[in-house]
Amino acid sequence: MTASPEVKGSARKTYDAYASAYDDFNHGYMYAQWTGRLLAKAEEAGLEGDRLLDVGCGTGLSFIPMLDRGWRVTACDISPEMLDLARAKVGDAVTLLTADMRDLPVLGQFNLIWAVNDAINYLLCTEELEAALLGMRRNLAPDGIVVFDVNTLTTYRNFFSNECVVEFNNRRFVWHGLTSVSEVSAGSIHEAHFDAEGETGVANIHTQRHFTEEEILAAIDAAGFRCLAVFGESNGDLERGMNEDFHTKAVYLCS
Repeated sequence: MTASPEVKGSARKTYDAYASAYDDFNHGYMYAQWTGRLLAKAEEAGLEGDRLLDVGCGTGLSFIPMLDRGWRVTACDISPEMLDLARAKVGDAVTLLTADMRDLPVLGQFNLIWAVNDAINYLLCTEELEAALLGMRRNLAPDGIVVFDVNTLTTYRNFFSNECVVEFNNRRFVWHGLTSVSEVSAGSIHEAHFDAEGETGVANIHTQRHFTEEEILAAIDAAGFRCLAVFGESNGDLERGMNEDFHTKAVYLCS
């Protein structure tokens, strides 16, 4: 399948609208712990060096813990609004660029490249997935490691099929999954509506695609990578191998 031009532009529109609510809605997410576990797996796979490219970095929650660990960071996102919030946090400590992962420019040679917290799922066909991985390959240093995660069928049967309400900082956010459990299948596309009650300009629609392990492994191979490991995530822990009906995320390590 090939995504239409309207669908291709949806990720930027979604995250431009989502930006002002993103940190408060996700305030309970343990980014330092999660990124630490991803880093540990990359180090077990032989990672060396200290240059990170964070693809789909959002407001910086996925790279700020890496600054604290001494990494030199370049980060990019499709949403200028998200990048403005990241820039307000880190100033010139990080090189921040507006870029679409489907057409990633050559930004340098990085020891570690990652796209985490389901950024990959906003790609809506395998051609876009392959393009994103090829862009990462062009930026990877010799012996570098690429890490990315994707949502599993379990996540689409739950988070994208239910309502989640978060109250924080005197704000009330509502995530409303628009998927029926019966619609969840390999390679299916799902939507959810997000809004901040009483606030204008925040409402948005999230559109994501599920990628099977077979599709991802084929894209990894097409991009010239070697898959080093596949992990399944459950309650923040990473286990070797992935079960779509148990784990909430799949994590891929490539070189």
